[in-house]
Amino acid sequence: MRLRALLDTDALGLKLLGGEDELERGVRGVMTTDLRDPSRYLSGGELVLTGLAWRRDAADSEPFVRILAQAGVAAVAAGTAELGDVPDDLVVACARHRLPLFAVHESVAFATITEHVVRQVSGERAGDLAAVVDRHRRMMTAGPAGGGPDVVLDLLGSDLDLRAWLLSPTGRLIAGSKAAGSREAEPALPADVCARLAAEQLAAARTGRPGPHRVALGQTTYSLFPVRGSGRSATASHDVRETVLSDWVLAVEADAGDWPGERLDLLHGVTQLIAVERDRRDAARTVRRRLAQEVLELVQTGAAPAEIAARLRVAAPVLLPGLGTAPHWQVVVARVDWDGGEADGGPVTQALLEEILVDPASTGPEHSDRIAVAHTGDEAIALVPLPSVTGEHDGSGTGILADALLAAVRDPLTAGLDGDGRLTLGVSAAVHSAEGLRGALEEARHARRVAAARQGRVCAAGHQELASHVLLLPFVPDDVRRAFTARLLDPLRDYDRRHRAELIPTLEAFLDCDGSWTRCASRLHLHVNTLRYRVGRIEQLTGRDLSRLEDKLDFFLALRMS
Repeated sequence: MRLRALLDTDALGLKLLGGEDELERGVRGVMTTDLRDPSRYLSGGELVLTGLAWRRDAADSEPFVRILAQAGVAAVAAGTAELGDVPDDLVVACARHRLPLFAVHESVAFATITEHVVRQVSGERAGDLAAVVDRHRRMMTAGPAGGGPDVVLDLLGSDLDLRAWLLSPTGRLIAGSKAAGSREAEPALPADVCARLAAEQLAAARTGRPGPHRVALGQTTYSLFPVRGSGRSATASHDVRETVLSDWVLAVEADAGDWPGERLDLLHGVTQLIAVERDRRDAARTVRRRLAQEVLELVQTGAAPAEIAARLRVAAPVLLPGLGTAPHWQVVVARVDWDGGEADGGPVTQALLEEILVDPASTGPEHSDRIAVAHTGDEAIALVPLPSVTGEHDGSGTGILADALLAAVRDPLTAGLDGDGRLTLGVSAAVHSAEGLRGALEEARHARRVAAARQGRVCAAGHQELASHVLLLPFVPDDVRRAFTARLLDPLRDYDRRHRAELIPTLEAFLDCDGSWTRCASRLHLHVNTLRYRVGRIEQLTGRDLSRLEDKLDFFLALRMS
Protein backbone atom coordinates (compact mmCIF):
# COMPACT_ATOMS: atom_id res chain seq x y z
CA MET A 1 0.00 0.00 0.00
CA ARG A 2 1.06 3.65 -0.42
CA LEU A 3 1.79 6.18 2.31
CA ARG A 4 -0.82 8.49 0.79
CA ALA A 5 -3.50 5.88 1.53
CA LEU A 6 -2.55 5.98 5.22
CA LEU A 7 -2.84 9.75 5.32
CA ASP A 8 -6.26 9.61 3.67
CA THR A 9 -7.60 7.19 6.32
CA ASP A 10 -9.12 9.45 8.99
CA ALA A 11 -9.48 6.65 11.54
CA LEU A 12 -5.69 6.40 11.84
CA GLY A 13 -5.30 9.97 13.13
CA LEU A 14 -2.11 10.72 11.14
CA LYS A 15 -0.82 14.22 10.48
CA LEU A 16 1.93 14.79 7.91
CA LEU A 17 4.89 16.80 9.31
CA GLY A 18 7.24 16.38 6.36
CA GLY A 19 7.94 14.39 3.20
CA GLU A 20 4.96 15.30 1.05
CA ASP A 21 6.95 14.48 -2.09
CA GLU A 22 7.53 10.90 -0.87
CA LEU A 23 3.92 9.83 -0.30
CA GLU A 24 3.96 7.39 -3.23
CA ARG A 25 6.36 5.15 -1.33
CA GLY A 26 5.11 1.64 -0.77
CA VAL A 27 4.60 0.21 2.71
CA ARG A 28 5.49 -3.48 3.10
CA GLY A 29 4.98 -3.79 6.85
CA VAL A 30 4.89 -2.06 10.20
CA MET A 31 7.17 -2.05 13.24
CA THR A 32 6.85 -0.46 16.68
CA THR A 33 10.12 0.45 18.43
CA ASP A 34 11.67 2.66 21.07
CA LEU A 35 15.17 1.29 20.58
CA ARG A 36 17.89 3.77 19.74
CA ASP A 37 19.16 1.36 17.06
CA PRO A 38 16.44 -0.96 15.72
CA SER A 39 18.32 -1.75 12.48
CA ARG A 40 18.65 -5.49 13.10
CA TYR A 41 14.86 -5.79 13.11
CA LEU A 42 14.33 -3.87 9.86
CA SER A 43 14.27 -5.29 6.33
CA GLY A 44 13.05 -2.22 4.41
CA GLY A 45 9.67 -0.80 3.51
CA GLU A 46 8.30 -0.57 7.07
CA LEU A 47 6.22 2.15 8.66
CA VAL A 48 8.09 2.68 11.95
CA LEU A 49 5.90 3.61 14.94
CA THR A 50 7.69 5.16 17.91
CA GLY A 51 6.69 6.70 21.22
CA LEU A 52 10.04 8.60 21.31
CA ALA A 53 11.24 6.91 24.50
CA TRP A 54 14.67 6.59 22.82
CA ARG A 55 15.06 10.42 22.76
CA ARG A 56 16.86 11.95 25.71
CA ASP A 57 17.87 15.23 24.05
CA ALA A 58 17.86 16.91 20.64
CA ALA A 59 21.13 15.26 19.58
CA ASP A 60 19.52 11.81 19.57
CA SER A 61 17.21 12.46 16.60
CA GLU A 62 19.86 12.63 13.87
CA PRO A 63 21.47 9.18 14.50
CA PHE A 64 18.07 7.56 14.98
CA VAL A 65 16.70 8.87 11.67
CA ARG A 66 19.95 8.10 9.85
CA ILE A 67 19.70 4.44 10.94
CA LEU A 68 16.10 4.23 9.70
CA ALA A 69 16.94 5.83 6.35
CA GLN A 70 19.86 3.46 5.79
CA ALA A 71 17.58 0.51 6.52
CA GLY A 72 15.19 1.71 3.81
CA VAL A 73 12.08 2.23 5.93
CA ALA A 74 9.10 3.88 4.25
CA ALA A 75 8.22 6.47 6.93
CA VAL A 76 8.18 7.31 10.64
CA ALA A 77 5.04 7.90 12.73
CA ALA A 78 5.69 9.47 16.13
CA GLY A 79 3.21 9.33 19.01
CA THR A 80 2.30 12.49 20.89
CA ALA A 81 0.92 10.91 24.06
CA GLU A 82 4.16 11.43 26.06
CA LEU A 83 5.65 14.70 24.76
CA GLY A 84 2.52 16.41 23.46
CA ASP A 85 4.23 17.50 20.23
CA VAL A 86 6.78 15.92 17.93
CA PRO A 87 10.15 17.65 18.61
CA ASP A 88 11.50 19.99 15.93
CA ASP A 89 14.86 18.22 15.89
CA LEU A 90 13.12 15.03 14.70
CA VAL A 91 11.28 16.99 11.98
CA VAL A 92 14.58 18.51 10.79
CA ALA A 93 16.39 15.15 10.81
CA CYS A 94 13.63 13.45 8.80
CA ALA A 95 13.65 16.29 6.25
CA ARG A 96 17.43 16.00 5.90
CA HIS A 97 17.17 12.26 5.11
CA ARG A 98 13.99 12.63 2.96
CA LEU A 99 12.09 10.38 5.35
CA PRO A 100 8.35 11.12 5.61
CA LEU A 101 7.23 11.90 9.17
CA PHE A 102 3.75 11.61 10.65
CA ALA A 103 2.39 12.60 14.03
CA VAL A 104 -0.03 10.11 15.61
CA HIS A 105 -2.90 11.61 17.56
CA GLU A 106 -2.85 10.66 21.23
CA SER A 107 -6.31 9.07 20.92
CA VAL A 108 -5.10 6.49 18.38
CA ALA A 109 -3.32 3.35 19.60
CA PHE A 110 -0.35 2.03 17.69
CA ALA A 111 -2.15 -1.34 17.59
CA THR A 112 -4.90 0.23 15.49
CA ILE A 113 -2.40 1.45 12.90
CA THR A 114 -0.56 -1.87 12.92
CA GLU A 115 -3.72 -3.88 12.37
CA HIS A 116 -4.82 -1.63 9.50
CA VAL A 117 -1.45 -1.78 7.70
CA VAL A 118 -1.07 -5.54 8.10
CA ARG A 119 -4.59 -6.16 6.82
CA GLN A 120 -4.13 -3.91 3.80
CA VAL A 121 -0.65 -5.13 2.91
CA SER A 122 -1.56 -8.81 3.23
CA GLY A 123 -4.63 -8.39 1.08
CA GLU A 124 -2.73 -6.49 -1.60
CA ARG A 125 0.10 -9.01 -1.64
CA ALA A 126 -2.26 -11.93 -2.02
CA GLY A 127 -4.15 -10.14 -4.77
CA ASP A 128 -0.97 -9.10 -6.58
CA LEU A 129 0.48 -12.59 -6.37
CA ALA A 130 -2.73 -14.21 -7.57
CA ALA A 131 -2.75 -11.88 -10.56
CA VAL A 132 0.89 -12.61 -11.36
CA VAL A 133 0.35 -16.35 -10.97
CA ASP A 134 -2.67 -16.23 -13.26
CA ARG A 135 -0.76 -14.20 -15.86
CA HIS A 136 2.20 -16.55 -15.67
CA ARG A 137 -0.10 -19.55 -16.11
CA ARG A 138 -1.66 -18.05 -19.23
CA MET A 139 1.78 -17.29 -20.66
CA MET A 140 2.96 -20.85 -20.10
CA THR A 141 -0.20 -22.29 -21.63
CA ALA A 142 0.28 -20.17 -24.73
CA GLY A 143 4.01 -20.68 -25.29
CA PRO A 144 7.41 -21.57 -23.83
CA ALA A 145 7.97 -21.78 -20.10
CA GLY A 146 8.36 -18.54 -18.24
CA GLY A 147 11.57 -19.16 -16.33
CA GLY A 148 11.01 -22.39 -14.48
CA PRO A 149 10.25 -23.10 -10.82
CA ASP A 150 12.69 -20.42 -9.61
CA VAL A 151 10.48 -17.65 -11.00
CA VAL A 152 7.43 -18.98 -9.19
CA LEU A 153 9.31 -19.32 -5.90
CA ASP A 154 10.64 -15.79 -6.28
CA LEU A 155 7.02 -14.60 -6.39
CA LEU A 156 6.41 -16.23 -3.02
CA GLY A 157 9.44 -14.48 -1.56
CA SER A 158 8.81 -11.04 -3.02
CA ASP A 159 5.03 -10.88 -2.67
CA LEU A 160 4.25 -12.97 0.41
CA ASP A 161 7.61 -12.96 2.25
CA LEU A 162 7.57 -16.77 2.20
CA ARG A 163 10.78 -18.76 2.06
CA ALA A 164 10.18 -21.81 -0.09
CA TRP A 165 12.14 -24.63 -1.68
CA LEU A 166 11.22 -27.21 -4.29
CA LEU A 167 12.44 -30.75 -3.57
CA SER A 168 12.45 -33.98 -5.53
CA PRO A 169 10.87 -37.09 -3.96
CA THR A 170 14.34 -38.19 -2.88
CA GLY A 171 15.08 -34.86 -1.17
CA ARG A 172 17.27 -33.30 -3.89
CA LEU A 173 17.00 -29.50 -4.02
CA ILE A 174 15.48 -28.43 -7.35
CA ALA A 175 14.90 -24.71 -6.76
CA GLY A 176 14.80 -22.10 -4.00
CA SER A 177 13.33 -18.62 -3.66
CA LYS A 178 15.20 -15.34 -3.37
CA ALA A 179 14.99 -13.30 -0.21
CA ALA A 180 12.44 -10.50 -0.29
CA GLY A 181 13.95 -7.39 -1.84
CA SER A 182 17.18 -9.24 -2.71
CA ARG A 183 18.77 -10.55 -5.87
CA GLU A 184 20.44 -13.35 -3.96
CA ALA A 185 18.91 -16.80 -3.53
CA GLU A 186 17.96 -17.97 -0.08
CA PRO A 187 20.61 -20.17 1.54
CA ALA A 188 20.21 -23.74 0.35
CA LEU A 189 18.58 -26.08 2.82
CA PRO A 190 21.09 -28.50 4.34
CA ALA A 191 21.02 -31.91 2.70
CA ASP A 192 19.88 -33.63 5.90
CA VAL A 193 16.92 -31.22 6.22
CA CYS A 194 15.95 -31.82 2.58
CA ALA A 195 16.07 -35.58 3.11
CA ARG A 196 14.03 -35.34 6.30
CA LEU A 197 11.35 -33.17 4.66
CA ALA A 198 11.13 -35.51 1.67
CA ALA A 199 10.80 -38.49 4.00
CA GLU A 200 8.04 -36.78 5.99
CA GLN A 201 6.17 -35.89 2.79
CA LEU A 202 6.42 -39.43 1.41
CA ALA A 203 5.28 -40.98 4.69
CA ALA A 204 2.34 -38.59 5.03
CA ALA A 205 1.26 -38.80 1.39
CA ARG A 206 1.38 -42.60 1.49
CA THR A 207 -1.46 -42.54 4.04
CA GLY A 208 -3.66 -40.63 1.60
CA ARG A 209 -4.03 -37.62 3.91
CA PRO A 210 -4.47 -34.39 1.93
CA GLY A 211 -1.72 -31.78 2.12
CA PRO A 212 -0.29 -29.54 3.25
CA HIS A 213 1.60 -31.63 5.80
CA ARG A 214 3.23 -29.72 8.64
CA VAL A 215 6.66 -30.73 9.97
CA ALA A 216 8.53 -29.18 12.90
CA LEU A 217 12.33 -29.48 12.72
CA GLY A 218 13.91 -27.85 15.75
CA GLN A 219 12.47 -24.35 16.04
CA THR A 220 11.30 -24.21 12.41
CA THR A 221 7.95 -25.34 11.04
CA TYR A 222 7.58 -26.29 7.39
CA SER A 223 4.40 -26.84 5.41
CA LEU A 224 4.74 -29.40 2.62
CA PHE A 225 2.64 -29.18 -0.54
CA PRO A 226 2.80 -32.03 -3.08
CA VAL A 227 3.49 -31.09 -6.70
CA ARG A 228 2.01 -33.63 -9.09
CA GLY A 229 2.34 -33.67 -12.85
CA SER A 230 -0.86 -32.64 -14.57
CA GLY A 231 -0.43 -34.98 -17.54
CA ARG A 232 -2.20 -38.28 -18.16
CA SER A 233 0.40 -40.29 -16.25
CA ALA A 234 -0.47 -38.45 -13.04
CA THR A 235 -4.22 -38.54 -13.36
CA ALA A 236 -4.68 -42.06 -14.71
CA SER A 237 -3.45 -43.78 -11.57
CA HIS A 238 -6.02 -45.31 -9.25
CA ASP A 239 -3.48 -46.14 -6.52
CA VAL A 240 -1.88 -43.36 -4.47
CA ARG A 241 1.26 -45.48 -4.15
CA GLU A 242 1.89 -45.17 -7.88
CA THR A 243 2.30 -41.36 -7.68
CA VAL A 244 3.71 -40.80 -4.19
CA LEU A 245 7.23 -41.81 -5.18
CA SER A 246 7.31 -39.41 -8.12
CA ASP A 247 5.75 -36.28 -6.55
CA TRP A 248 7.86 -33.19 -6.08
CA VAL A 249 7.28 -31.29 -2.84
CA LEU A 250 7.04 -27.55 -2.20
CA ALA A 251 8.45 -26.87 1.28
CA VAL A 252 7.35 -23.52 2.73
CA GLU A 253 8.86 -22.18 5.93
CA ALA A 254 5.55 -21.39 7.63
CA ASP A 255 2.75 -23.05 9.55
CA ALA A 256 -0.06 -23.36 7.02
CA GLY A 257 -2.41 -24.44 9.80
CA ASP A 258 -2.83 -20.76 10.66
CA TRP A 259 -3.59 -19.66 7.11
CA PRO A 260 -6.98 -18.53 5.80
CA GLY A 261 -8.56 -20.48 2.99
CA GLU A 262 -7.64 -17.85 0.40
CA ARG A 263 -3.92 -18.24 1.06
CA LEU A 264 -4.12 -22.03 0.97
CA ASP A 265 -5.92 -21.83 -2.36
CA LEU A 266 -3.20 -19.52 -3.60
CA LEU A 267 -0.43 -21.96 -2.64
CA HIS A 268 -2.27 -24.82 -4.30
CA GLY A 269 -2.40 -22.65 -7.42
CA VAL A 270 1.37 -22.19 -7.16
CA THR A 271 1.88 -25.96 -7.04
CA GLN A 272 -0.25 -26.32 -10.17
CA LEU A 273 1.91 -23.71 -11.85
CA ILE A 274 5.07 -25.62 -10.94
CA ALA A 275 3.40 -28.81 -12.16
CA VAL A 276 3.14 -27.27 -15.63
CA GLU A 277 6.89 -26.72 -15.62
CA ARG A 278 7.34 -30.29 -14.48
CA ASP A 279 5.22 -31.60 -17.33
CA ARG A 280 7.46 -29.72 -19.75
CA ARG A 281 10.49 -31.42 -18.23
CA ASP A 282 8.83 -34.82 -18.51
CA ALA A 283 7.98 -34.13 -22.15
CA ALA A 284 11.64 -33.33 -22.81
CA ARG A 285 12.56 -36.76 -21.46
CA THR A 286 10.44 -38.49 -24.08
CA VAL A 287 13.26 -38.64 -26.65
CA ARG A 288 15.73 -40.11 -24.16
CA ARG A 289 13.19 -42.67 -22.96
CA ARG A 290 12.41 -43.68 -26.53
CA LEU A 291 16.11 -44.16 -27.28
CA ALA A 292 16.50 -46.36 -24.22
CA GLN A 293 13.40 -48.37 -25.16
CA GLU A 294 14.68 -48.98 -28.69
CA VAL A 295 18.11 -50.10 -27.48
CA LEU A 296 16.55 -52.34 -24.84
CA GLU A 297 14.25 -54.03 -27.37
CA LEU A 298 17.19 -54.69 -29.70
CA VAL A 299 19.26 -56.16 -26.87
CA GLN A 300 16.44 -58.36 -25.56
CA THR A 301 15.46 -59.70 -28.99
CA GLY A 302 19.03 -60.72 -29.81
CA ALA A 303 19.60 -58.17 -32.58
CA ALA A 304 22.95 -58.10 -34.32
CA PRO A 305 25.66 -56.11 -32.50
CA ALA A 306 26.05 -53.86 -35.55
CA GLU A 307 22.40 -52.85 -35.33
CA ILE A 308 22.67 -52.14 -31.60
CA ALA A 309 25.89 -50.19 -32.18
CA ALA A 310 24.16 -48.03 -34.78
CA ARG A 311 21.39 -47.21 -32.30
CA LEU A 312 23.98 -46.38 -29.62
CA ARG A 313 25.67 -43.95 -32.02
CA VAL A 314 22.33 -42.13 -32.26
CA ALA A 315 21.93 -42.11 -28.48
CA ALA A 316 25.45 -40.94 -27.58
CA PRO A 317 25.21 -37.34 -28.94
CA VAL A 318 21.83 -36.88 -27.25
CA LEU A 319 23.03 -38.07 -23.85
CA LEU A 320 26.59 -36.72 -23.98
CA PRO A 321 26.66 -33.82 -26.43
CA GLY A 322 30.09 -32.80 -27.61
CA LEU A 323 31.75 -36.07 -26.69
CA GLY A 324 34.46 -36.87 -29.22
CA THR A 325 34.84 -40.57 -28.48
CA ALA A 326 32.39 -43.41 -27.96
CA PRO A 327 31.30 -43.61 -24.32
CA HIS A 328 31.32 -46.60 -22.06
CA TRP A 329 27.92 -47.75 -20.79
CA GLN A 330 26.49 -49.13 -17.60
CA VAL A 331 23.10 -50.74 -17.13
CA VAL A 332 21.05 -50.18 -13.98
CA VAL A 333 17.93 -52.25 -13.31
CA ALA A 334 15.37 -51.24 -10.66
CA ARG A 335 12.05 -52.61 -9.53
CA VAL A 336 9.39 -51.48 -7.07
CA ASP A 337 7.34 -54.37 -5.68
CA TRP A 338 4.19 -53.40 -3.77
CA ASP A 339 2.87 -55.52 -0.94
CA GLY A 340 -0.15 -57.25 -2.44
CA GLY A 341 1.24 -56.80 -5.96
CA GLU A 342 -1.81 -55.19 -7.52
CA ALA A 343 -0.24 -51.81 -8.39
CA ASP A 344 1.73 -51.24 -11.61
CA GLY A 345 5.31 -50.49 -10.59
CA GLY A 346 6.89 -49.90 -14.02
CA PRO A 347 6.15 -46.21 -14.71
CA VAL A 348 6.81 -45.07 -11.14
CA THR A 349 10.06 -47.05 -11.05
CA GLN A 350 11.09 -45.39 -14.31
CA ALA A 351 10.56 -41.89 -12.87
CA LEU A 352 12.18 -42.86 -9.60
CA LEU A 353 15.27 -44.34 -11.26
CA GLU A 354 15.70 -41.19 -13.34
CA GLU A 355 15.81 -39.22 -10.08
CA ILE A 356 18.08 -41.67 -8.23
CA LEU A 357 20.68 -41.51 -10.98
CA VAL A 358 21.03 -37.74 -10.61
CA ASP A 359 23.95 -36.53 -8.52
CA PRO A 360 22.27 -35.60 -5.18
CA ALA A 361 24.48 -32.50 -4.92
CA SER A 362 23.13 -31.04 -8.18
CA THR A 363 20.23 -28.58 -8.23
CA GLY A 364 17.59 -27.83 -10.83
CA PRO A 365 15.10 -30.00 -12.69
CA GLU A 366 17.22 -30.82 -15.77
CA HIS A 367 20.16 -32.83 -14.44
CA SER A 368 18.85 -36.16 -15.71
CA ASP A 369 19.39 -35.22 -19.36
CA ARG A 370 22.27 -37.71 -19.63
CA ILE A 371 20.23 -40.68 -18.49
CA ALA A 372 17.95 -42.80 -20.67
CA VAL A 373 15.49 -44.98 -18.74
CA ALA A 374 13.02 -47.43 -20.24
CA HIS A 375 10.61 -49.74 -18.51
CA THR A 376 9.34 -53.18 -19.35
CA GLY A 377 6.74 -54.74 -17.11
CA ASP A 378 7.59 -53.84 -13.53
CA GLU A 379 11.26 -53.23 -14.31
CA ALA A 380 12.95 -49.92 -15.09
CA ILE A 381 16.20 -50.18 -17.02
CA ALA A 382 18.66 -47.29 -17.31
CA LEU A 383 21.31 -46.93 -19.99
CA VAL A 384 23.93 -44.67 -18.43
CA PRO A 385 26.77 -43.32 -20.59
CA LEU A 386 30.15 -42.75 -18.96
CA PRO A 387 32.72 -40.47 -20.61
CA SER A 388 35.37 -42.95 -19.47
CA VAL A 389 35.65 -46.05 -17.35
CA THR A 390 36.47 -43.85 -14.34
CA GLY A 391 32.91 -42.55 -14.40
CA GLU A 392 31.65 -39.28 -13.07
CA HIS A 393 29.68 -40.42 -10.03
CA ASP A 394 32.34 -41.53 -7.63
CA GLY A 395 35.80 -41.24 -9.21
CA SER A 396 36.73 -44.73 -8.09
CA GLY A 397 37.50 -46.15 -11.51
CA THR A 398 34.41 -48.37 -11.63
CA GLY A 399 31.63 -45.98 -12.67
CA ILE A 400 28.40 -46.10 -10.69
CA LEU A 401 28.57 -48.01 -7.40
CA ALA A 402 25.37 -49.54 -6.06
CA ASP A 403 25.79 -48.54 -2.41
CA ALA A 404 26.83 -44.98 -3.28
CA LEU A 405 23.81 -44.68 -5.55
CA LEU A 406 21.38 -45.16 -2.67
CA ALA A 407 23.34 -43.45 0.12
CA ALA A 408 21.58 -40.08 -0.20
CA VAL A 409 18.09 -41.41 -0.94
CA ARG A 410 17.74 -44.45 1.29
CA ASP A 411 16.02 -42.70 4.22
CA PRO A 412 13.38 -40.77 2.22
CA LEU A 413 12.52 -43.78 0.05
CA THR A 414 12.35 -46.09 3.06
CA ALA A 415 9.79 -43.72 4.58
CA GLY A 416 7.83 -43.68 1.34
CA LEU A 417 7.79 -47.47 1.03
CA ASP A 418 7.45 -48.44 4.68
CA GLY A 419 4.68 -50.97 5.07
CA ASP A 420 3.77 -50.87 1.38
CA GLY A 421 6.60 -51.98 -0.87
CA ARG A 422 10.29 -52.45 -1.68
CA LEU A 423 12.78 -50.91 -4.10
CA THR A 424 15.57 -53.18 -5.32
CA LEU A 425 18.32 -52.13 -7.68
CA GLY A 426 21.19 -53.81 -9.53
CA VAL A 427 24.19 -52.25 -11.31
CA SER A 428 26.32 -53.80 -14.06
CA ALA A 429 29.98 -53.27 -14.78
CA ALA A 430 30.89 -50.73 -17.46
CA VAL A 431 31.03 -52.05 -21.04
CA HIS A 432 32.59 -50.33 -24.04
CA SER A 433 30.71 -51.86 -26.97
CA ALA A 434 27.32 -53.05 -28.18
CA GLU A 435 28.46 -56.66 -27.79
CA GLY A 436 28.69 -56.17 -24.03
CA LEU A 437 25.22 -54.72 -23.46
CA ARG A 438 23.36 -58.03 -23.38
CA GLY A 439 25.69 -59.37 -20.72
CA ALA A 440 25.52 -56.08 -18.81
CA LEU A 441 21.72 -56.26 -18.76
CA GLU A 442 21.75 -59.82 -17.42
CA GLU A 443 24.42 -58.85 -14.89
CA ALA A 444 22.34 -55.90 -13.61
CA ARG A 445 19.23 -58.08 -13.41
CA HIS A 446 21.08 -60.75 -11.48
CA ALA A 447 22.51 -58.14 -9.11
CA ARG A 448 18.98 -56.85 -8.53
CA ARG A 449 17.84 -60.36 -7.60
CA VAL A 450 20.70 -60.51 -5.08
CA ALA A 451 19.48 -57.20 -3.63
CA ALA A 452 15.90 -58.54 -3.51
CA ALA A 453 17.03 -61.45 -1.32
CA ARG A 454 18.22 -59.03 1.35
CA GLN A 455 16.34 -57.47 4.23
CA GLY A 456 15.13 -53.88 4.02
CA ARG A 457 12.79 -51.65 2.03
CA VAL A 458 15.55 -50.18 -0.17
CA CYS A 459 18.38 -52.48 -1.29
CA ALA A 460 21.01 -52.47 -4.02
CA ALA A 461 23.76 -54.77 -5.27
CA GLY A 462 26.54 -54.23 -7.76
CA HIS A 463 28.45 -56.36 -10.22
CA GLN A 464 31.36 -56.65 -7.78
CA GLU A 465 29.25 -58.84 -5.52
CA LEU A 466 28.52 -61.37 -8.25
CA ALA A 467 32.06 -62.76 -8.03
CA SER A 468 32.07 -63.51 -4.31
CA HIS A 469 30.25 -65.50 -1.66
CA VAL A 470 27.73 -62.61 -1.46
CA LEU A 471 26.13 -64.01 -4.61
CA LEU A 472 25.49 -67.39 -2.98
CA LEU A 473 24.34 -66.46 0.51
CA PRO A 474 20.96 -64.87 -0.35
CA PHE A 475 19.85 -68.02 -2.13
CA VAL A 476 20.56 -70.42 0.75
CA PRO A 477 17.16 -71.65 2.03
CA ASP A 478 16.19 -70.15 5.37
CA ASP A 479 16.00 -73.52 7.17
CA VAL A 480 19.48 -74.49 5.95
CA ARG A 481 20.81 -71.07 6.94
CA ARG A 482 19.36 -71.32 10.47
CA ALA A 483 20.63 -74.89 11.00
CA PHE A 484 24.13 -74.05 9.81
CA THR A 485 24.56 -70.92 11.93
CA ALA A 486 22.96 -72.52 15.00
CA ARG A 487 25.33 -75.48 14.88
CA LEU A 488 28.42 -73.25 14.81
CA LEU A 489 27.42 -70.12 16.72
CA ASP A 490 24.76 -71.10 19.29
CA PRO A 491 27.31 -72.76 21.66
CA LEU A 492 29.35 -69.54 21.61
CA ARG A 493 26.33 -67.32 22.16
CA ASP A 494 25.15 -69.45 25.09
CA TYR A 495 28.60 -69.30 26.66
CA ASP A 496 28.76 -65.52 26.19
CA ARG A 497 25.38 -65.08 27.88
CA ARG A 498 26.45 -67.12 30.90
CA HIS A 499 30.02 -65.87 31.29
CA ARG A 500 30.21 -62.55 29.37
CA ALA A 501 33.25 -63.98 27.64
CA GLU A 502 32.81 -62.08 24.32
CA LEU A 503 33.67 -65.12 22.25
CA ILE A 504 31.60 -63.97 19.23
CA PRO A 505 33.33 -60.53 19.00
CA THR A 506 36.67 -62.30 19.44
CA LEU A 507 35.89 -64.70 16.60
CA GLU A 508 34.86 -61.83 14.30
CA ALA A 509 38.04 -59.89 15.05
CA PHE A 510 40.24 -62.97 14.64
CA LEU A 511 38.82 -63.65 11.16
CA ASP A 512 39.01 -59.96 10.17
CA CYS A 513 42.72 -60.03 11.08
CA ASP A 514 43.28 -63.12 8.90
CA GLY A 515 44.24 -65.19 11.94
CA SER A 516 47.04 -62.85 13.03
CA TRP A 517 47.44 -63.21 16.78
CA THR A 518 49.35 -59.94 17.18
CA ARG A 519 46.99 -57.75 15.14
CA CYS A 520 43.89 -59.28 16.67
CA ALA A 521 45.18 -58.86 20.24
CA SER A 522 46.04 -55.24 19.47
CA ARG A 523 42.59 -54.56 18.02
CA LEU A 524 40.85 -56.08 21.05
CA HIS A 525 43.31 -54.52 23.54
CA LEU A 526 44.12 -57.98 24.93
CA HIS A 527 47.28 -59.79 25.87
CA VAL A 528 48.10 -62.45 23.28
CA ASN A 529 47.77 -65.18 25.95
CA THR A 530 44.22 -64.01 26.73
CA LEU A 531 43.40 -64.13 23.03
CA ARG A 532 44.82 -67.66 22.75
CA TYR A 533 42.67 -68.72 25.72
CA ARG A 534 39.49 -67.35 24.05
CA VAL A 535 40.25 -68.97 20.69
CA GLY A 536 40.93 -72.24 22.49
CA ARG A 537 37.56 -71.99 24.21
CA ILE A 538 35.87 -71.37 20.81
CA GLU A 539 37.51 -74.48 19.38
CA GLN A 540 36.58 -76.55 22.45
CA LEU A 541 32.91 -75.51 22.33
CA THR A 542 32.48 -76.05 18.57
CA GLY A 543 34.87 -78.91 17.85
CA ARG A 544 36.54 -76.82 15.12
CA ASP A 545 40.17 -75.87 14.52
CA LEU A 546 40.77 -72.22 13.66
CA SER A 547 44.15 -73.02 12.18
CA ARG A 548 42.39 -74.88 9.33
CA LEU A 549 41.18 -72.89 6.31
CA GLU A 550 37.98 -74.94 6.01
CA ASP A 551 36.91 -74.22 9.58
CA LYS A 552 37.78 -70.52 9.23
CA LEU A 553 35.60 -70.37 6.10
CA ASP A 554 32.68 -72.08 7.88
CA PHE A 555 32.83 -69.60 10.75
CA PHE A 556 33.09 -66.69 8.27
CA LEU A 557 29.98 -67.81 6.38
CA ALA A 558 28.05 -68.50 9.58
CA LEU A 559 28.73 -64.97 10.82
CA ARG A 560 27.65 -63.50 7.47
CA MET A 561 24.40 -65.47 7.44
CA SER A 562 23.49 -64.85 11.07
